[in-house]
Amino acid sequence: MAAILTSIRNTVIAGIVLTVIMVVVLMVWYSGSVTFDHAWGTFIMRWLHVICGIMWIGILWYFNFVQIPTMPSIPDELKPAIGKHIAPAALFWFRWGAMGTIVTGLLLAWMNGYIVDAIAIGLTDGVDKHTAIGIGMWLGAIMWFNVWFIIWPAQQKALGIVDAEPDVKAAAARTAMLFSRTNTLLSFPMLYAMISAQNIY
Repeated sequence: MAAILTSIRNTVIAGIVLTVIMVVVLMVWYSGSVTFDHAWGTFIMRWLHVICGIMWIGILWYFNFVQIPTMPSIPDELKPAIGKHIAPAALFWFRWGAMGTIVTGLLLAWMNGYIVDAIAIGLTDGVDKHTAIGIGMWLGAIMWFNVWFIIWPAQQKALGIVDAEPDVKAAAARTAMLFSRTNTLLSFPMLYAMISAQNIY
């Protein structure tokens, strides 16, 4: 068990294996066979969408509720550990969590046949669910854009991943923080819209 839990790779693999076993056992238990149909496929895509979203929003909230507020109280000699090691690793999972979330979300909307109606925020068919999921999709798309085209380029300068003058680094750090806070602000209505589409409408 220690070999599984002391390696994040092994832990993730074990989690996936456990999930597969659970899925097969439950399918056999309830239906007497293992059936992978379209409904199951859309459910799996939704599950992947949620997993990616947890990675993305979890790290977004880590930055905004933990790292940014704590940085001023960290002694200067310890700050390079955050800037050179922890933040770049967190930003890797942050931006790819965002990419995974938007890709799986668009695929899910396509598989369920409402991608056009959701992008149109339900104006094409007047369906409340499509309005809610559409609002969530647009907010998520804005947040994804911020991650890839504003926050990540700014963080590369702020953390010294790319060369920049000290005043440019400081401005980039502020830009990254403000857009990260913007995404935190948008995450609340985005999550409400997404969840309400599945549970209210």
